Amino acid sequence: MITVPRYFADTVVTEYGIARLWGKNHRQRARELTAVAHPNFRAELKQAAEAL
Repeated sequence: MITVPRYFADTVVTEYGIARLWGKNHRQRARELTAVAHPNFRAELKQAAEAL
């Protein structure tokens, strides 16, 4: 496991896809990360992101 500050994160890879984060704002990053999350959690993550 490697830990870096969130603003250094360029790409996140999961078994559900690849989220490209470089140059995106917080809202865009949240959408990208939600898209590669486990399908059982996507709706909850989307609601939490919208609430913020």
